[in-house]
Amino acid sequence: MNKQESTFKPLSGYIGLTLMFILGIGGIATGIVFQNPFIVGISTLLFIFLAIGLTAISPNASRVLTLFGAYKGTVRSNGFFFINPFYKKLKISLRARNLDTPPIKVNDSLGNPIKIGAVVVWKVKETFRAAFDVDDYQNFVNIQSEAAIRKLAGAYPYDDFEDEDTGEVNHLTLRSGGKEIDEKLEYALTQRLEIAGIEVIEARISYLAYSEEIASAMLQRQQATAIIAARKKIVEGAVGMVDDALKQLSANNIVELDDDKKAAMVSNLLVVLCSDKAASPIVNAGTLYN
Repeated sequence: MNKQESTFKPLSGYIGLTLMFILGIGGIATGIVFQNPFIVGISTLLFIFLAIGLTAISPNASRVLTLFGAYKGTVRSNGFFFINPFYKKLKISLRARNLDTPPIKVNDSLGNPIKIGAVVVWKVKETFRAAFDVDDYQNFVNIQSEAAIRKLAGAYPYDDFEDEDTGEVNHLTLRSGGKEIDEKLEYALTQRLEIAGIEVIEARISYLAYSEEIASAMLQRQQATAIIAARKKIVEGAVGMVDDALKQLSANNIVELDDDKKAAMVSNLLVVLCSDKAASPIVNAGTLYN
């Protein structure tokens, strides 16, 4: 058996329709004229038999043709055709299709239970493989897509908190991976679906969340990470402002401060700058040292 798709060029349907009327209707008319019921019966059966061969194929549709189990070719052209009535015609759509996988529960690379779903855009590229190399190519796409999503989720963490704490460049994660994660999913699906003659046009993560049992705890962890990162930036800014203030006071000879007064000033400025609430100033009506 041929292991690759081959193109079949059928006869025009209008030529087939003409042959039907010549052989069928002409035979029936001849039988009536000669009053021969046998000719009428044979001509009627021939007309019905030839009518089975008339086939209309829409754009982006195809017919896979087999004759007693032998593959004869694929018709990809659209139009009105006449095909040997003995041929078995399997209809396969060549249109792009969407697969929206429902969120499935899996464990990421760190063992955290998460829910993940994806949208896959695919179409049949090789009709021979889709028809004969797998049992049901649509069900094959559904199962292999879920398997690829599970494998992808198990290969990467949902998020990388440690990198956020240290300020280092994040490793690839499901949440922050974006286009790169989608490309890896698309590649994995392409490898899995190639056996069925399926072309993956696009694949992307459409749903990503922690599972219900840890969602609340992970939300608190994310909030804590964000607060720590914000506080770190605030402290860095406050230290820089205090350092600038001391340098300007010293450079402009505005006031001379000993170490104790510098320490007190630094302490007061840091409290004011780093506090999450507005500070209440206290005016000193005496001297600097009273």
